[in-house]
Amino acid sequence: MSRKNPARRSFALAAVAAASLLMAAGPAAADDFVAAAKAKVAQMAGAKSKWDGPTSGPKAVAGKTVVFVAADMKNGGIVGVSKGVEEAGKAIGWTIRVIDGQGSVSGRTAALNQALALKPAGIVVGGFDTTEQKTAFGNAAKAGIPLVGWNAGPKPGPDTAAGLFANVTTTADDIAEAAALWAVADSNGKAGVVIFTDSQYSIAIYKAKAMEAVIKKCPGCTVLSFEDSPIADSATRMPGLTTSLLQRFGSKWTHSLAINDLYFDFWGSALKAAGKKGDDLPRAVSAGDGSEAAYQRIRGKSYQSATVPGPLNMQGWQVVDEMNRAFAKVAWSGYVPGVHVVTAANVGGDGGDRNVFDPGNGYRDQYKKIWGR
Repeated sequence: MSRKNPARRSFALAAVAAASLLMAAGPAAADDFVAAAKAKVAQMAGAKSKWDGPTSGPKAVAGKTVVFVAADMKNGGIVGVSKGVEEAGKAIGWTIRVIDGQGSVSGRTAALNQALALKPAGIVVGGFDTTEQKTAFGNAAKAGIPLVGWNAGPKPGPDTAAGLFANVTTTADDIAEAAALWAVADSNGKAGVVIFTDSQYSIAIYKAKAMEAVIKKCPGCTVLSFEDSPIADSATRMPGLTTSLLQRFGSKWTHSLAINDLYFDFWGSALKAAGKKGDDLPRAVSAGDGSEAAYQRIRGKSYQSATVPGPLNMQGWQVVDEMNRAFAKVAWSGYVPGVHVVTAANVGGDGGDRNVFDPGNGYRDQYKKIWGR
């Protein structure tokens, strides 16, 4: 991993300076808090054009079959990562199978059992908690099948207790802070916030609580409600829930924070019915994952203003690289992608795909070079 990146170092120093202001307390610090939030959001909105990931690692261990077990293929973030895994798998010389867990615990159990029955070389845990499927993970360990996760917990890296060789994710605290600070900056420190999360997933609760903590540090901001709503049921629940929240809070509700863009796929009809235009309050920001639908809404100013996207396709390539390291019996890469904020001002301006966050940092060539491909 490249460890001496001047741009990243300067960003880190600026972030530390901003963070010192964000820690200030009391009403007198309100202006400083808002100024620091705006500065940090501006930094995070910058293009990610330089490679800061691994530059060395094992050559390709070719001819493997890997199964990607998806939590729910209706989730745009999971779909994006699965496409990256398939693309990288082809580049490294593997066969990739994708099995859909269909958005339920029982569906994911069945999908994992199906994956184990295929006797693959490795399994990717795509977007669900390791604590949920202890039996299946234990069976994978007994069979000597390495597991690599994507958003399978709040922290990146190995999770030996859960049996994960590595969890590929951006740090949940940073994602949550970015989303919450965007709301602070956009409201000039006067946000009235509703937070949407799903207690089925520990990473979702973790991010939601982290967003809540940032909003509570803002002297002029208020957390109006903390809504626990199953993300898999968003299509049926969000229209009615949105109407109910509008009735409860009225103009006090200025911003919505969600742990995933999927919530905002289904709230627009209720806002429109209430006479709200696409860029009216309440404005929406998601702490992940940056789906194509979210990009379209942000670009069109249609009931979503910002997202903190994961570099989904790039993370799919990282998943394959980590799995290759597991096969080669070396340590994980240590790579944790930085945080990015997307708004109408910079949507599609990252040098990659205009419909998702696909950094123009040459990651494909970098991984191929590592693998000898």
